[in-house]
Amino acid sequence: MSANLSFDALKDAVSSGEIDTVLVCIVDMQGRLMGKRFHAVNFVESSFEETHCCNYLLATDLEMATPPGYASTSWESGYGDYVMAPDLATLRRVPWLEGTAMVLCDMLDHHTHAPVPHSPRAILKRQIDRLKALGYDAMMATELEFFLFEKSFDEIRKGGFRDLTPISGYNEDYHILQTTKEESVMRPIRNHLFAAGIPVENSKGEAETGQEELNIRYAAALDCADHHTIAKNAVKEIAWQQGRAASFLPKWSKDKIGSSAHVHQSLWQDGQPAFHDADADLGMSDLMGHYMAGLIAFAPDYTYFLAPYINSYKRFSKGTFAPTKTVWSVDNRTAGFRLCGDGTKGIRVECRIGGSDLNPYLAQAAMLAAGIKGIEDKMALAPATKGDVYDDAEAAEIPGTLRAATETLRNSAFLREAMGDDVIDHYTRAAEWEQEEYDRVVTDWEIARGFERA
Repeated sequence: MSANLSFDALKDAVSSGEIDTVLVCIVDMQGRLMGKRFHAVNFVESSFEETHCCNYLLATDLEMATPPGYASTSWESGYGDYVMAPDLATLRRVPWLEGTAMVLCDMLDHHTHAPVPHSPRAILKRQIDRLKALGYDAMMATELEFFLFEKSFDEIRKGGFRDLTPISGYNEDYHILQTTKEESVMRPIRNHLFAAGIPVENSKGEAETGQEELNIRYAAALDCADHHTIAKNAVKEIAWQQGRAASFLPKWSKDKIGSSAHVHQSLWQDGQPAFHDADADLGMSDLMGHYMAGLIAFAPDYTYFLAPYINSYKRFSKGTFAPTKTVWSVDNRTAGFRLCGDGTKGIRVECRIGGSDLNPYLAQAAMLAAGIKGIEDKMALAPATKGDVYDDAEAAEIPGTLRAATETLRNSAFLREAMGDDVIDHYTRAAEWEQEEYDRVVTDWEIARGFERA
């Protein structure tokens, strides 16, 4: 864990008045930080052991509504409490907020103090433990893509989300001049996150107007998810401080390419890369072949965890660098899974399916579960696909809508075995609710298309 603040150091900083506020946070179903702001004295004296929150926080939608149909909590059960148990290994300074530290919490049952099975951190920890039982550790990295806009969140919201003007006027992929103009936002993002113990590597312009990418160093799977979540929150807060808006909506305009969250992954054993075999074709070990076979075979089952909203599926489009097929290829950005670093100790697989709106804990857990299944069953990896995968008629399709992904999630025997019926039922209900809410909406497109001509 790269968190940079021990509990003793926190107590000293509180005593000196350097830190007066501690953000005590959980990660919700949507991958957001939720929690409380503690006076730092209270936290170091007592609340470092535990605090409480309403259990509806793991049964809401993006609007914080309380949908019916969840077994874990409801109006009938009275919406009780969960225990928020601070993981002191995640203590860190929050340099972009004055006098502030942060800690992430695990969610526990109020009565038994057992982990809440459908909490995102618990879901990922379960798969990490399963992998460790096989003798392996997972290393992962996520790429955070997002758009910066000229106006602030408040201005855009008050304008009805209609005047969406990106911070730049042209494609800025790798563009140094244009990204220099954006350093008032991106420089503090890099530096503040690094000072918070998040091992930022770089930022760059992405392949659209106003689109950015933030890259964080490879880390153990749980650390990777923590880094991603904290960084995503920081990007929004720092952009807000600079009078800008940062959006992780995957597809904000039909005329623009979307934003992704590619996930790089490999397994290690005894400190050595277990995916590497110097004598094998491409340097790929048999273990890696089995892992990738599972990853690809079960991709439709876990697509919901990579694309959890209606808008997520608007991104899957030919010729946009967003994949449409569940096949692998060597260093080929048209495939759902790209083999990177072939022939080297850095060999790894990149999943390109996930959008910028994914919850990294759920996405990583689902992919680890699929890889574990591939290892356990010694699944055979099909040959790599070559050329333009978009035009490969033989390649299996990624579920193209939330409705389709919901059904593959609901009916996945593999995920039910790996994660438990209660977890899959919980997130199936979340997917159903998102679809139900959308189905009630009359869109601007429908009105403009049919108001006079229908």
